[in-house]
Amino acid sequence: MTQSVGTRLGPYEIRAPLGAGGMGEVYRARDLRLERDVAIKVLPEETAADPSALARFTREAKAIAALQHPNILALYDVGTAGTTAFAVLELLEGETLRACISRSPLPWRRAIGIGIEIAEGLGAAHMKGVIHRDLKPENIFLTTDGRVKILDFGLARYRPPVTGNEDRTETQTQLGTLIGTAGYMSPEQVRNEPTAEPSDVFALGCVLYEMVSGRRTFDGHSLAEKLAAILNWQPPPLSRVVGGVPPELDRYIAHCLEKDPSRRFQSARDLAFALRTLLDGGPSTHRTAIDSVAVLPFTNAGNDPDSEYLCDGITETIINNLAQLPGLRVLARSTVFRHKTRDADPTDLGRNLGVGAVLTGRVLQRNEVLVIGAELVDVAGGGQLWGQQYKRKMADIFEIQDEIATEICEKLRLKLTGEQHSRLTRHQTEDAAAYQLYLKGRYFWNQRTEDGMRKAVDYFSQAIERDPTYARAYTGLGDGYAMLSIYNALSPKDSFPRAKAAQQRALDIDEDSAEAHAALGFAHLFYDWDRPAAERALRRAIDLNPGYASARQWHGFVLGLSDGIQQSIVELRLAQQLDPFSASINVTAAFPLYWSRQYPEAVIKFREAVDLHPHFWLAHYYLGLALEQSGSLSEAMARLERAHELGDSPWRLGGLGHAYALAGRRADAYQLIEDAKSLSRRRYVSPVHIAIIYAGLADLTAFDWLEQGLEDRSWLMTWLGVDPLFDPLRSDNRFDQLASRVWQR
Repeated sequence: MTQSVGTRLGPYEIRAPLGAGGMGEVYRARDLRLERDVAIKVLPEETAADPSALARFTREAKAIAALQHPNILALYDVGTAGTTAFAVLELLEGETLRACISRSPLPWRRAIGIGIEIAEGLGAAHMKGVIHRDLKPENIFLTTDGRVKILDFGLARYRPPVTGNEDRTETQTQLGTLIGTAGYMSPEQVRNEPTAEPSDVFALGCVLYEMVSGRRTFDGHSLAEKLAAILNWQPPPLSRVVGGVPPELDRYIAHCLEKDPSRRFQSARDLAFALRTLLDGGPSTHRTAIDSVAVLPFTNAGNDPDSEYLCDGITETIINNLAQLPGLRVLARSTVFRHKTRDADPTDLGRNLGVGAVLTGRVLQRNEVLVIGAELVDVAGGGQLWGQQYKRKMADIFEIQDEIATEICEKLRLKLTGEQHSRLTRHQTEDAAAYQLYLKGRYFWNQRTEDGMRKAVDYFSQAIERDPTYARAYTGLGDGYAMLSIYNALSPKDSFPRAKAAQQRALDIDEDSAEAHAALGFAHLFYDWDRPAAERALRRAIDLNPGYASARQWHGFVLGLSDGIQQSIVELRLAQQLDPFSASINVTAAFPLYWSRQYPEAVIKFREAVDLHPHFWLAHYYLGLALEQSGSLSEAMARLERAHELGDSPWRLGGLGHAYALAGRRADAYQLIEDAKSLSRRRYVSPVHIAIIYAGLADLTAFDWLEQGLEDRSWLMTWLGVDPLFDPLRSDNRFDQLASRVWQR
């Protein structure tokens, strides 16, 4: 039964449909008790209507809920609401393995890594007596943070472990009914015989083969042909299909695909162990290269607050250096820095993050003496790949970082060209003091507060004074000035020309700086109001560094402000995938939905951003605006008031005043206008914030303030054509004339 948005199933509120299949319809929902998003699967009506089927489902769901394994989709709850039966599941972000391999086959090393995680999850289920019986690429999910999850135990069979007293006779499937999916069913499933652990092993063999070859293992034009292939045919070895595959992998897959279940791997854990030998240097002559790494925040061994910037800076420098290398996936800063204060086992954390290796480190500073310890851990095997401790003078910090990066490449068996090695160890400055000043600047810039930005600008300026050829310091200086304008700490005419000059100087020194090209594109968009120039600069940044999430984010803005809403959605989602825990990117990824008036979807995405970043005022602010536009004024005002409490930018005033106006609290709205005017006598306040409140009041005085925003070159004027807050003004002829003057190039 299809559920509409807003429907309550017990304590769960339906928020949006996610998909449908033979085992029911799936929805995004909100657990109103625990205030978390979940997935709800509404079961087919025949299950809910049949008491014995519903009882069997509930009994087997209890077994599945007890699995609690990181590679199995968590089942939180089951219940009924009237005639509707439902299951409550963990909500995932990412894509199915089917979607992934439909684009292209996977490198065999990555396929093995995914296969190991699937086998581990199946092994945990088998230990509890649960057989999946429908394993296929559609039921395997790759999350955005690199984990592998087995989905949909809807066809699973629960066979309780033997204690010695039970009758081991299994309930037989109704004669003539096939359980599973053609092409992945084991021969015994095709023959309608009892199934056990080796049936899932057979299916996993099919999935492994398909991941690497890009071909379905057992295919045909009809169901009969597929079933006959499973019973009678053996696929050609992978090494003949794609080449470069180790012979052990061919043997292991052939072992999975034996027609006789007694000749297969008898447990998924045995298969996981065998596959891991290929990645751990087992039967193969050479250990395989690890293609992903997480550089965890280096810890402050001396607990010295004055050394915190150094710990963060060394971590970020190593991340940036390694991220330049082709063939190595390096997790983004925001992803790893979420684990800064956690004392977790590196191998467990690495598995959760979906990487092959984890680098940990410690920093101790005593005056001019620097002690750095680093350790590279193999996630799959849990062993140390490399470890070293350095005790040097602060002036030798570059040498230490070079050695760490070089050792990581060697231990991960990355083959670098001479140019790649030079890029890895290239220093933008040889002045250790200038480098420390730069690190302090980035430390405060990453705090994303007005005070932090001002300190950052000061430190970047000091770094440039020490080394006028330090390109990265100029980039930092430009970033600082740009953000001071965005936060309304400086007027655009005071800040953006300085930002552009700094970025241009960075490019004069280093023409291949992706960061400087991207930042210049940002300024072209939000100060010059020149979309073609912004597009060129951002595309150049992406060409230089396709994994640079901020460049993707800002390019998404260009597309969205050029009527390319769908392209904007795609680009911003890609930015999210590259940097899944960036507060800024998670908020702005929902902008195209908000701009295109898709308010229910925008509310969902902004709620996700709030859940991830509960103390980030901008997440609450835009959730409030989306709620306001969807008619939920009470909650909208609560969110906007929360943003007002958390933030320190005048930006907050416009949205809150607009909501007050729509809610009939006109006196409160006019009071915020007076507050903004009063504040503008002490610091810069964009006239556009005041115009937004007047727009909510349907007061045409808004046009006077928009004219002032045009004169100031306020970056918010670029939002004029898309932001719903200006909708009350669009029927006035002056609006189109004003908007055309923004994009006059």
